[in-house]
Amino acid sequence: MAEFLKALGDYTFLQNALAAVFLSAVAAGIVGSFVVVRRITYLAGGIAHCVLGGMGAVQYIKSGYDIPWLTPLHGALIAAVLAAVLVGAVSLKAKEREDTVISGLWAIGMAGGILFLAAAPGYNQNLMSFLLGNILMVSRTDLWFLAGLDLAVLIIVLIDYKQLFAVCFDEEFARTRGINTGFHYLLLLSLIAVTVVLLVTVVGVVMVIALLSLPAATASRFTKTLPVMIIVSMLLTATESVSGLAISYGPDLPAGAIIVLLAGLVYISVVGTTTILKGFKY
Repeated sequence: MAEFLKALGDYTFLQNALAAVFLSAVAAGIVGSFVVVRRITYLAGGIAHCVLGGMGAVQYIKSGYDIPWLTPLHGALIAAVLAAVLVGAVSLKAKEREDTVISGLWAIGMAGGILFLAAAPGYNQNLMSFLLGNILMVSRTDLWFLAGLDLAVLIIVLIDYKQLFAVCFDEEFARTRGINTGFHYLLLLSLIAVTVVLLVTVVGVVMVIALLSLPAATASRFTKTLPVMIIVSMLLTATESVSGLAISYGPDLPAGAIIVLLAGLVYISVVGTTTILKGFKY
């Protein structure tokens, strides 16, 4: 930890990584709470794994054309939003089994991304970076992009909080009150897509769903109100991410994997402790 703190003052890439962690924690805490309450983690997982297709496509395009402003995060955002709209439309309108469509999108997104990356130079390095995350490679440009996504999530949730709350807790009641539940459900999936892109920079495609759900699930064990759950989830995400970054720095381990392990250990510990305490009450 001391080595990390010393290096933090000397190296810009660590400062960028720390900023990315805090930016990601805000959206993850907010949207992850809605995901856990609505119980749509599997939907979020399908959206998350489509991201690799967009990132791979952009990487392939950049290998043939010089487009300085285009980054893999742009491709990730486009792929994630398209996947969210498609999954939401299938869930609301189509007769096709929802789990089949989600599984298909999951597989196609991953396979497409791998093929695009295989056709682009630097395949092995880029593939591992996208799959497992490489937070130490976040640039200032990426940070501005992440900050913009974060701001968009905050504004939309603040404006639409009551409707999103209603759709998550009692969709039938919300429909009887005249709320367009289909629109707000698609909006929630789009917010998930944006948050996935934020988290991909920290833990990569493979483990993004863990950081989206575990801190929020842990927070749900401490509170019964959504606003408090959101705040606790944000704090947990930030704490676990910073701790994982610090722990991984010295031995040069993948930061994303350490962050997810910490989130998992905290969740298991909290669930185990609260279960035991409830047992004593009875």
